[in-house]
Amino acid sequence: MIKKIIESSINVKSAILNDENLLKIINDVVGIVTNTFENDRKVFFCGNGGSAADAQHLAAEFSGRFYFDRAPLFAEALHVNTSYLTAVGNDYGYEYIFSRLIQAKGRKGDVLIGLSTSGNSENIIKAFQQAKAQGVITIGFTGLSGGKMKDFSDYLIAVPSYDTPRIQESHILIGHIMCELVEKNLFENS
Repeated sequence: MIKKIIESSINVKSAILNDENLLKIINDVVGIVTNTFENDRKVFFCGNGGSAADAQHLAAEFSGRFYFDRAPLFAEALHVNTSYLTAVGNDYGYEYIFSRLIQAKGRKGDVLIGLSTSGNSENIIKAFQQAKAQGVITIGFTGLSGGKMKDFSDYLIAVPSYDTPRIQESHILIGHIMCELVEKNLFENS
């Protein structure tokens, strides 16, 4: 059983490796995020459950460090203030927890990265709608179908799987690739 699970994970990653279009999108996203930081803009992340943990993890890689000791980059996971989440969830509805923060913090040229294995998380979709209205670039990390997020993502990284754990493992792989290459672009010659 353990070997079967590992093989399943490897198969999804092999599918990513052999999908030239997906690799191009990942490369495009690296360029967009690099440009965002070069222009002193912000990168926001959002997700629910395990994807929230992944969003927080990736934001920390930018705001802390990845490989290089370097200046911090402005990256933030939108769910880390529990008082805000519970207040807005209670007063307005859980579907508005991210969109209200984008309304308050997002500026033209910023980036919002939403992680959702189904692509159907209503709070991320509303955040993407708000982001687009404000000129914030939207990047969706989803599973194969893209769900409803595909209609609101400027860039969609749709992992070729419908299996939630395999999708989340691949989101971290792709997120780490993004962090490594953006950091290299910005700081390698510093």
